[in-house]
Amino acid sequence: MKTEIKSIELEKECEISGFVETTREQKTMLFIVLRDRSGKIQIAIEKAKMPEVAAKVASLLKDSVIRVKGHAVSAPNVTLGGIEFVPSEIEIESEAQNLPITAESSIDLRQDYRWIDLRDEKRRHIFEIRSFVESKMREFFVSKGFIEIHTPKISAQCSEGGAEVFGIDYYGQKAYLTQSPQFYKQMAIASGFEKVFEIGAQYRAEKSFTARHAAESVALDFEIADVKSHHEVCDTEEEMLVFVLSAIKEKYGELIEKEFGVPVKVPEGRVPRFKLKEVFEIFEKEYGIKTPEAKKLDLDPDAEKLICKYAAEKLGSELVFITDYPAEARAFYSKRVSEDSLDCMSLDLLYRGWEMNSGAVREHRYDVLKKQIEEKGIKADLMADYLEFFKYGCPPHGGIGLGIDRFVAKLLDLPSIKESILVFRGPSRLKP
Repeated sequence: MKTEIKSIELEKECEISGFVETTREQKTMLFIVLRDRSGKIQIAIEKAKMPEVAAKVASLLKDSVIRVKGHAVSAPNVTLGGIEFVPSEIEIESEAQNLPITAESSIDLRQDYRWIDLRDEKRRHIFEIRSFVESKMREFFVSKGFIEIHTPKISAQCSEGGAEVFGIDYYGQKAYLTQSPQFYKQMAIASGFEKVFEIGAQYRAEKSFTARHAAESVALDFEIADVKSHHEVCDTEEEMLVFVLSAIKEKYGELIEKEFGVPVKVPEGRVPRFKLKEVFEIFEKEYGIKTPEAKKLDLDPDAEKLICKYAAEKLGSELVFITDYPAEARAFYSKRVSEDSLDCMSLDLLYRGWEMNSGAVREHRYDVLKKQIEEKGIKADLMADYLEFFKYGCPPHGGIGLGIDRFVAKLLDLPSIKESILVFRGPSRLKP
């Protein structure tokens, strides 16, 4: 069985395998730097003892794969850990051709050869950290008594009643890839589950060519019952983020700062919360920017960056909640602040200039929900199956959907979520 390079013991016979990093030939010796996921080691081959194998190995190109039996010896002058590997057998598993990309290639060319791009140690670390992030999110919710659910990704309905959906043929019926697990989270609440979460894929047919949009993404969703205010939803998310960021800082903080050049900061005290209208007041007071009434329904990307800048510089927080959006700008299922209010119990979380998630308290009253659907210009009969969830009793509830691709990209200060998604899908990307 293979031994990881980091686990090699001096003078103990073992078998290692990996990619050829470099070869260096001298008159009597051939040196190979071999790497696997755990590290690198120098292999020293005496040509006279293994002439045929040495000749074959010497011609190998970078990233060819070999398997080596032998043992490690102390070699203080060797920079790779002060040891080198003396082989007794070498087997060539796979000969590589000239690589079509380098670390300096454009992101789009690197995406064409993503499997080669991911061999880079720094890029692999992105996914080690991402795996850890997801595991800590799951750990938090399980520890709080949430039930993990896995909702359908094929549905007869559009979760937001919009046009940004992928339609598919489902045994002769019209169906859609789900934009979010929203309807099914609410179904679980109507079932009496009370607290649920999911980490899963989501699909949006947006023709967006930005650094933070993707046709297929992964998100963390949670929903909690018996909430009276969207601030209870904020409280839950804030507690989760403190737990996750603390764990990341403890395990990967030094690596992240060294390799990605950005510190991991854990919120101290409450994450700032501003009503949307307060944000525009801050812009005018602090920066002399007057926002036209027509643009006060939401924050554009520049406004998101600016309020994050304000929160970081004035309040020492990289995270900021924006709440109380106008109901006309939010999904039909968002609950109004009061019966006569034009605003709804809604929230967005921003992190280092990007929106991470939207959320809200949901309207759980059948008649009111039906009315709000119609007010959005959606025919209620198209939402008949969804409305059924609320006919037979349903607790008040609320939740969020947080984009994990975006969170990891901002955590590591990556230029695009193309770097934080294993294989990216967008309007012009369907391969590999």
